[in-house]
Amino acid sequence: MKFLTGCAYLALNAAFVSPLYAQSAGDAAVTDDSDASGQVIIVTGTRDIGRTQFDTAAPVDIISSDAIDSVVSSDLATVLARQLPSFNVQRLPAADGQAFVRPASLRGLSPDHTLVMVNGKRYHRSALLGSRGAQAPDLNTFPGLAVKQVEVLRDGASAQYGSDAIAGVINFILDDTPGLQMFGQYSQYYENDGDSYQVGLQGGVALGDRGSLVVTAEFSDGAATSRTRQRPDAIALQEARPDLAIPNPVQRWGQPDTQTIRGAFNMKYELSDGLEFYAFGTGADGDGVTDFNWRNPVGTGSVFKDTTVFPGFNFLSIYPTGFTPRFGTEFSDLQAVGGLRGDLADGGFTYDLSASAGRSRIEYNMSESLNASLGPDSPTSFYLGRLEQREFNLNADFVYQLDLGGFRPVNVAFGAERRKETYEVGAGDPASYAIGPGAAEGLAPNSNGFPGFSPIQAGTFDQTSYAGYLDLEWQPVEMLTIGAAARYEDYSEFGDTFNYKLSGRVEPVDGFALRATYSTGFRAPTPAQLNTANTSQGLDTVTLQVFTRGRLSPSDPLAVLLGAQPLRPEESESLTAGFAYQGDNGISASIDLYQIKVDSRFGQSASFAVPAGVANPNRFTSVSYFTNDFDTRTRGIDAVLAYRGPVGPGKLSASIAYNYNKTKVTGGASSTIGNETQRRIFEERLPQNNATATLGYQLGDFDLTLHSRYYGAWTDSSGNATGDIFQEFGATVLFDLSVGYRFSEHVNLTVGAENLFDTYPDEATFQASRGLIYSRNAPYDTDGGQYFARLGVQF
Repeated sequence: MKFLTGCAYLALNAAFVSPLYAQSAGDAAVTDDSDASGQVIIVTGTRDIGRTQFDTAAPVDIISSDAIDSVVSSDLATVLARQLPSFNVQRLPAADGQAFVRPASLRGLSPDHTLVMVNGKRYHRSALLGSRGAQAPDLNTFPGLAVKQVEVLRDGASAQYGSDAIAGVINFILDDTPGLQMFGQYSQYYENDGDSYQVGLQGGVALGDRGSLVVTAEFSDGAATSRTRQRPDAIALQEARPDLAIPNPVQRWGQPDTQTIRGAFNMKYELSDGLEFYAFGTGADGDGVTDFNWRNPVGTGSVFKDTTVFPGFNFLSIYPTGFTPRFGTEFSDLQAVGGLRGDLADGGFTYDLSASAGRSRIEYNMSESLNASLGPDSPTSFYLGRLEQREFNLNADFVYQLDLGGFRPVNVAFGAERRKETYEVGAGDPASYAIGPGAAEGLAPNSNGFPGFSPIQAGTFDQTSYAGYLDLEWQPVEMLTIGAAARYEDYSEFGDTFNYKLSGRVEPVDGFALRATYSTGFRAPTPAQLNTANTSQGLDTVTLQVFTRGRLSPSDPLAVLLGAQPLRPEESESLTAGFAYQGDNGISASIDLYQIKVDSRFGQSASFAVPAGVANPNRFTSVSYFTNDFDTRTRGIDAVLAYRGPVGPGKLSASIAYNYNKTKVTGGASSTIGNETQRRIFEERLPQNNATATLGYQLGDFDLTLHSRYYGAWTDSSGNATGDIFQEFGATVLFDLSVGYRFSEHVNLTVGAENLFDTYPDEATFQASRGLIYSRNAPYDTDGGQYFARLGVQF
C-alpha cells in the first residue's frame, strides 16, 4: 500500500463516490490489483476475475488507503461517511451502548441492511442491538492502516452473498504488501477539548517467493467533548441552595472518553503450484465512558425520599447535589479466517475452501449511581452484565470457466455455506437488577441509569443456516455482459428463502456503458432479536422525571398479550439502472437510479402502558417489542462527475457527488396503524439530499485538498415518557482543508482542519431542559471545528 501524504492524494487517488475514481489509465502503475491499463480490479459484486469498476453491471465505489488516512477519525464508519454521500453515521452521545457502537446507514436503510465483509468473507455482527433493533457489524473495530482499499457495492446482493445485503455490501480489502510504515496523529477541537492521539505501525515480510505476511497494530485515545449548557433546574437549585456546590454542567453531552487497540494480520503462502494457504484476522479491545442524565435531588422522588423501610436514611447523605450516572463499556472483538484456494485445469476451475470464526463481546458497568430500592445497602458502582455475539462459518466456493464461444467464457460460480450464530446475555451483579425492600414505598429498583441484565434476561440463543448458490456471468460479445444469480437458504428458526438477481451491461461505444440490475433479497432476524429483552431509562424533557422503558422479547407473554407475533425475515426487491462514462481526457461520470422495496420491515412497536392487573415489578412506564412493522419503498439517485489531469505546473483532481434518497412507508400490519413515530423515523430521520465536492492540487512535494460536505434537511426524534417528540432541522454545509508536504520518499506531513469554519447546526430546542445544545441524532459531527497534524513514515 502506498503511504502517500494523507490528504494529498485524497482526491488524486480515489474519486470518493464515483465508480470510476480509483485510478485512471494514463498514470496508474500496473499492479497485482490492476489490469493492463492500470484500472483497479474489484472483487465485490462479481466473481469474474479481472473485472474493473467500469466493467461492472452494478455501481461499486473504491476508497483508497490514502482517502482513509486523510480523515481524522479512527472509526472507519465515520471515514466512509465522509467519502460517500449515500452513507450516514449518527454520533448518539449518552445513548447507552450506541454512544460507542454508532449506527451507520447505506441508502437510508437500516444499519443491518448492509453486509460487511473482509477480504470477501462475511464479518460478524456486533453484540449490540440498536434502539430500533438493528444488529450490524461494528466498523470501529478495523485498524484503518491495515486496509488497502474499501469496495462498496451499492446494489442488492442477497442472491450472491446471503442475508443482510439489501442496501449493498462493504468489503474491506486488507493490505498484503511487504514493507514497513508507521504514523502518528494528533487532533483537537477548536473548543480545546476532544484531544485525540493515534499511532499505528504496519510491518510486512515476503515469505520467500511464495507469499507474504503483514501485521498491523493501532492505538487511539480520544478525550471527551462537551457541548452543554447548565440545566435550568440545576441553575434554580443552585440559586435556592447557595450552600451546595452544584457541578456546572451537571452532565456532559458530547463524545465519550475512549481508548482502543486495534490489530490485523494478512497472510498467504503458496504450498505448491495451484494450491495456496491463506489466513487473516482482525481484533480490537477497548473501553469508554459517557454521562447519563443528572438526577436532581429535589425532583427525583423515586430516589431522594424518606421511607419507613429505611428510617433515618436518605440518599441525600451520599449525593447531596444529585448524581450523574457514568455509563462505561469494555469491549473486545475478534475475527479469524483460514482456508485453501487453488486452481485446476490451467485455471479453468478454481476453488476456495474456508472457515471463519468471529466474536463481539461487550461488558457494561456503571459508576456514581445507586439502586434506590436497596437503601443504605446499595453500592454506587455496578457490573451490569455482558452481551456476546459469536459466529462460525464454513464456505466452499468454486468457479468454472465454461467456453461457449463468446467474447469471454461463461463464468460459472457456485458454492455452499453453513453458518451458525450464537448470542449470549450474561447477568450483571445482583445489586444491578435487584428489587429491594424500598420498592414497596416507591424507591426505584435496579441500578439507576441502566438496569443490569437479570438471570431472567440471561441466556444463550442460537440459529443455524445452510445455503447454496449459483452465480453466472457472460460476455457473449465485447459490448454486452449479462449475469444471473440464485441462492437458496434454510434457517433453523423460521424456514427457507430463495432469492435471485439479473444484471446486464452494454457498452455501445468505448468509454460509455449502460447498466442495470434487478434482484430480490432478505434479512433474517438474528437470535438476539428473536429472544432478548432490554430495560432502559430516559429523562422526560417536560417533567424532568426519569422514566423506565421495557423492550420485551416477541415471545414474552406480555408482548403476545399486546399483539406481538413471531418475527419473519425482511424481504426486498431492488432495481438499479444507470450509465457510466470514462474518457481519455480525465473526465468520468456516472448516474444511477435505484428503487428498493422492503416488506415486513423490522422495527420497534408502538409503546404500550402495562395493562392494569399485570405485574410490573420493574415499574415500566411503557413497554414495546420488536415486530415486522412496515413495508417501505426507497427511491434515489447517485450522480458523480470527476476530473483528473494536469493543470498548469501541477495535477488537479476534482469531483462532485450527489445522492438523493427518499423512503416512504407504503403499508404495514394492522397493529401498526397508530405507530406514527416509526413512520416518521423511517421517512425523515436522515437527509434526503447529500453531496460531497473535492478539489485537490499537487505541485511537486506540496499538495492542497479542499473538501466540502452538504447535508440536507432532516427530522430529529427523542423519546419521552408519553411518546417521541420531533424537530425539523435545515441543511448544513461543512468544509475541510488540508496541506501536505513530502520531505522525502520516506517521510511526509499533513496538517489541516475539519469543519474549517466551525459550523454548528440549529439548536435542539426540545432538549434544552436537560442541557443538550445540539441534537444527538445528527448525521454529522456537532462538536465544531477540529484541527489535526499527521506524520507518516514508510520504508
